[in-house]
Amino acid sequence: MKNFLKKSTLFLALIFVVFQSCSSTGPSDEVEVMKPLNLTIKADIIGATTQKPNGDGSGKVNFTLSATNATSYKILIDGKTSESANGSFTYTFTSAGTNTYTVYASAYNGANFISSTTTITVFVGSNLIWSEEFNVDGAPDNSKWNTQIWDPGYVNNELQSYTNRSKNIIVEGGVLKIKALREEYGKGNFTSGRIESNGKFEFTYGTIVIRAKIPTGAGTWPAVWMLGSNIGSVGWPACGEIDILESVGKELDQNHSSLHSPGRSGNTPDTGIIKVPNSNTEFHIYKANWTATSIKFYVDDVLYYTFQNSDKFPFNKNFYLIVNLAMGGNWGGDVDPNFTSSTLEVDYIRVYN
Repeated sequence: MKNFLKKSTLFLALIFVVFQSCSSTGPSDEVEVMKPLNLTIKADIIGATTQKPNGDGSGKVNFTLSATNATSYKILIDGKTSESANGSFTYTFTSAGTNTYTVYASAYNGANFISSTTTITVFVGSNLIWSEEFNVDGAPDNSKWNTQIWDPGYVNNELQSYTNRSKNIIVEGGVLKIKALREEYGKGNFTSGRIESNGKFEFTYGTIVIRAKIPTGAGTWPAVWMLGSNIGSVGWPACGEIDILESVGKELDQNHSSLHSPGRSGNTPDTGIIKVPNSNTEFHIYKANWTATSIKFYVDDVLYYTFQNSDKFPFNKNFYLIVNLAMGGNWGGDVDPNFTSSTLEVDYIRVYN
């Protein structure tokens, strides 16, 4: 009997050990996920040679990431994030000139990751990607522009009716002329013109060059500017606004370049001002150099304002161009009682990569 009890006890103990052993290797146990190690970033600048170490001007770079235990990769370049399972990425830089960028990379295995950075200097040639020379007399080119028709007060409490009449908007002698008139028309006492490139030309980043002469008279409010193409879905100011040429007749010979965004709209703090002598009697060159990291504004090649751009702002996606001449409104103010007419003239608008 004693032998039987000893054998039974030994048998039960053995079963318990086996059960515990089986349980410890069952499917409910978590498998340890290894953390990636030894992340490397390799950058191959297309066209790079001893004579041209920063590339051939195309701005194209092939990146290869590798790390031990990694199952996927992410890379952040110029404010944009991309993902890859094999660590291969291709990115084309678009800001003209020779610029140095910081590249952020991460390698993942489940929730575990490792990160690293590197810097790269890339040369991008400056190419004209779009231009409007206003060389064909008549109405603005409808393959490039939409002509707006609005009643007074549609925005900014402005006083003008926008029309598509040739007396308000015409290309003549190689120049776009938008003419504001004091006249009873529709629901108001002033008329003018406004054209937009939305749906016909939209772009992200570049250098915008405008040659223009502004109108004369208190109450005039001319502008060449840009709005985010997603304004229809997110509204203003979430879409972002970039004003390149903007002035008001009550402050003659003064140009404002401003950026509007959520929390920084209306009387935005993001504004630069420059004196432009004879701006209503002579043509001047107004320019914006727009990148993922900055937007720089110039008049006649004089840099007068730099905005520090980043992914916190809505200035890293497609925008479209606008040319208009408003009257009165929130900023234009009271119109000179002796005002009869004045014209915004634009010689050309050119956009480079």
